[in-house]
Amino acid sequence: MTFSKPLIAMSITLALTGCSLSSAPSDDAFTLTVAHINDTHSNFDPVKSSFKANDTLVYNEFGGYPRLQTMAEEYKQAAAEKDESFLFLHGGDAWQGSAYFKLNEGAMNAELLSRMGLDAMALGNHEFDLNNAKLNKFISDINFPVLAANVDISKDPDLKGQTNLKPFVVFAFDGNDKVEVKDLSNLPTDKDLVAVFGIALDDMPNLSPNTGKVEFHNMVESSQATVDMLKAKGINNIVAVTHIGNAVDLDVASKVNGIDLIVGGHSHTLLGDFTNIGHDHTGTYAQMVTNPNGTSQTCVVQAGQYAQAIGQLEVSFDKQGDVTSCAGLNTLLSNDEYYHSPMREAESKFNAADSAKVVDFIEGEDNITITDEETSMRSLIDTKYKPAVDKAYGKVIAQVPEEINHERRPGDKGTDEHGSDVAVLIAAGQYYWANTPEVKAVTGMDVDFALIGAGGIRTNIEAGEYREGNVALEMLPFSNFMSVLPVKGKDIKALIEGTITATLPAGAHAGKFPYGGHIRYQFTETKANLSGKLDFVEVMTGTASNPTWTPLQDNKTYNIAVNNYNATGNDGWTPLFKAQQKNSGRVDLAYVDGKLTGFKVKNIDEVNGKYKVRYEGKAPNCKAANTRCNTDAQAMIDYIANEMPVITPQSYEVVTFKRAM
Repeated sequence: MTFSKPLIAMSITLALTGCSLSSAPSDDAFTLTVAHINDTHSNFDPVKSSFKANDTLVYNEFGGYPRLQTMAEEYKQAAAEKDESFLFLHGGDAWQGSAYFKLNEGAMNAELLSRMGLDAMALGNHEFDLNNAKLNKFISDINFPVLAANVDISKDPDLKGQTNLKPFVVFAFDGNDKVEVKDLSNLPTDKDLVAVFGIALDDMPNLSPNTGKVEFHNMVESSQATVDMLKAKGINNIVAVTHIGNAVDLDVASKVNGIDLIVGGHSHTLLGDFTNIGHDHTGTYAQMVTNPNGTSQTCVVQAGQYAQAIGQLEVSFDKQGDVTSCAGLNTLLSNDEYYHSPMREAESKFNAADSAKVVDFIEGEDNITITDEETSMRSLIDTKYKPAVDKAYGKVIAQVPEEINHERRPGDKGTDEHGSDVAVLIAAGQYYWANTPEVKAVTGMDVDFALIGAGGIRTNIEAGEYREGNVALEMLPFSNFMSVLPVKGKDIKALIEGTITATLPAGAHAGKFPYGGHIRYQFTETKANLSGKLDFVEVMTGTASNPTWTPLQDNKTYNIAVNNYNATGNDGWTPLFKAQQKNSGRVDLAYVDGKLTGFKVKNIDEVNGKYKVRYEGKAPNCKAANTRCNTDAQAMIDYIANEMPVITPQSYEVVTFKRAM
C-alpha cells in the first residue's frame, strides 16, 4: 500500500509554505520537478523509528532503499503522465554507515543506486572513506555522474582519468523527454536547458584524510565561475547539488548570483515542519535566499538522512532563468506494521483496529506516507547481501530494555539540553577500556577522561538483543583506533568551546559536537545561532555511582582517550592538532597479530591542508591482514560485555547545552 500524497499536496504546499516566489503563470517559461535524497549512508534496510499519531506513540520503520525506489518511481511515473520535466538527485554521502558497507564497501552502493534512476549525485566527504582507487571504481560502476565543480583530480593517480566525475551536466528537456547535452557549443534552441553542477566541501582534506592528491577549491568562487560560464553559453536554468551542509548552502546562496536551486546534503537536515508527528521543525523547506545582486533568489532544500525520507518540489523559471516559484516538501516513508513497545514484541503489536487508526492518521498528513518496498530490490538485498551481514554480527553481548537515542546536537529532534545518551556511553566505555591493565601496560598512562565527536556515531542503541556487530559494523563503523594523549586543560576548553560554536548556526553540520566520559561541562548560547560561552568544565574523580567533580585546570596536563581521527584534530578539533605540532606524547593503539600494540606519535605536521601524524617508529598499517585497527569499537564491546549486561543510559549528565530563546 503506497499513498502518493506529496503529488497531491504540492498545490497546497505552494499556497501555504510562504517560502515561494509568485508571479503570473504567463511569466513561467519552464517548470521542473525535482526529487531528491541525501546522506543515505548505506542504509539499504529500513531504520527503526517512532512517531506520534495524534497522542499515540507508534514504533515503526522508515525508509530503506526499496522504499526510496518505490516512491522515486511513483514520482517519475506521475511526471511522465503529465509530460513534466523531472530530475532525481542525490546530495552525497551514499557511502559508509552500515554493516553492508563494512562488508561490501562501494560495490553494493553502486549496484543499488544504479537501479534507482538517479540523474546525478554530489561528491560527499564519506565517499573518501576508503581510498581513491575504490572511489574510482565506484564512480566507474554507477550509471549516473558524480558532480563537483570545485575539485581538481588531474594530479591524483587513481582519479585523474575518471570521466564520470564531472563539474556539471546539462540536460535538454522537451516535456518529460530528457537528453544529456555534451556539446555546449551546439545547444538545442527548441528545448528547455537545465545545468546541474556539484559543490564539495573545500576543507575536505581536514574532514576526510584519504583524499589523495585531489585538490579542493573555494566553494563560492567556484560556484560563481561555473554559473557565469554556463550563462555565457546560454544556459539560464541552473541547479547546484551540494554536500556542504544546510547552513553553508544558505551562505553560498547569499554570495553567488544565478543559482536557481540548491539540492543539499551533509548536515542531515530534514527540512520542514514535522511537529504534526511528534518530530522537529528543523528549518524551512524550499527557503528562498536573495543573491548578492539583490534581485535573483535561490531555493534551498535538503532531505534528512539514512534513506528515511525523499523530497520533491516544483521550481518554475521565467524566460531569463530566474525562479518565479519554488515549493514542495519532504516525506517520511513508513511501513505498515506498528508496535506499542520499542522491543517490538509480538504482544505489543497493534491490533487491526488500532492499526487502522494509524493508517487513517497518516492518510491525513502530507509529510508521512505508507510505502511498500520495491520487491526486486528487496529480494536482491535479502538473497545476495543480507546472509553475510547477519553472520557477521557475532554473539549477543547485552540486552537493551529501551532504545537509547543518539542525536548529534542537544535540543535537536526532541532531545533535551543534554543530547545524546549513546555518545556518553561510548565515551565512558572508551575511558574504561583505556584504564584496563592491558591498555595501561602499553600506554603507560592513567586516563583522566575520554572525548568523542558526535559524527563518528552512526546509530541509536536499539531495544532487544545487542551484538558485537551492532557496535563494530553499525554504531562505530569507521575502524578508527584509540589514542591516549596528554593535553593541557586550556586546550580541552578551547576544543569544547570552538567545536560547539561551529555547530550553532541553524542547519550547521554538527558532527564535531563533543561528548565525553568522566567529564562534564555546560555551554550557554548568548547570541542565538551565533555565539556562546563555556560556563564550566569538570573532571570526575570518583565513580559513576558516587561521583566527585573537580574543575578542569588550565595548566594541568590530562591524559585523555579519544579516537585517532579526532585526536589528530580533524573535523574542527583543531586545538588537539595545535597541541601536538611540536611534540605529542600520544600513543595509538591497534592489534597486530592479535596483540595490542602501541604506536608512539612524535608530532603532527600540516601538509597541503592535511594533518600528517609523524610516528617515532612504524605507523599502524590498518590495511595489513595481521592488523586490526578498530579499537574504538573494541573498547565499547569490552565495556558492554564486562560491565553492562543490561545497557541503560549513564547515571550522570555530561553535556548541558543551554540554547538562547
